[in-house]
Amino acid sequence: MARTATTIGFSVTPELAADIERMATVAGISKSQLFREMVRVYKREHELQVFEELGEYGSKRARERSIRTEEDVERLIHESRGA
Repeated sequence: MARTATTIGFSVTPELAADIERMATVAGISKSQLFREMVRVYKREHELQVFEELGEYGSKRARERSIRTEEDVERLIHESRGA
């Protein structure tokens, strides 16, 4: 039967190692579970940041083109289609 997990290794300061140990103990989970949760949270936060940056980009482009309402969007669509 094939393994369903891969072991990775990395170095941390003794202080961070103690923090990791303490956090896992307090949470009642293994260090591996803690690490998986930290990566999941990091990924979610990163995806949220990218989403917010895209929203800011879209808002900036809309302001540049004087798009303020849905009607403005529909008008631009019709103009681009040659309608």
